Amino acid sequence: MEELVKQWLKAIGEDPDRQGLQRTPERVADAWKFLTHGYKQDVNEVINSAIFDVEANHMIIVKDIEIYSLCEHHMLPFFGRCHIGYIPKGKVYGVSKLARLADIFARRLQLQERLTNQIARVLMDSLSPEGVGVVIEARHLCMMMRGVEKQNSSMITSAMLGSFHDSIATRTEFLDLIGHDSRVV
Repeated sequence: MEELVKQWLKAIGEDPDRQGLQRTPERVADAWKFLTHGYKQDVNEVINSAIFDVEANHMIIVKDIEIYSLCEHHMLPFFGRCHIGYIPKGKVYGVSKLARLADIFARRLQLQERLTNQIARVLMDSLSPEGVGVVIEARHLCMMMRGVEKQNSSMITSAMLGSFHDSIATRTEFLDLIGHDSRVV
């Protein structure tokens, strides 16, 4: 990867041997390993150790989970907040696992739409809850720094499964609790 960064620097007209850039290929390689470490994580290993049996049937929400990802089209960052809710049927995750789950998928080249669905689907498949809701609000540098250059734009995606999809009341409760206007999503 370091050699590729050197070639990239040359291609844009830089001198990779000048003082300020001498260690840049190494730093960029390290940064990309970190930014894409989701590929090396196994979802089942992360979540299976923290599924607990409980007698609970109320909505559980973790909101404002910070996410950082890379757009697969331009490999530029997008970042924002992820809100996850579910109604359990006998099983719950340890609370930190919801944030870890969001991170596993965010730390890959992504589309926000896919990221939202992946999080919701894993919750639905691993816990078999009554329903799941995931909303992600993010700002995309590929839209802000290049192309249309819209600085104040953000994207909202949602995945509603089970009762969150089938029941307007459940969906509205979730959206109200995360602070979203239910008419928007």
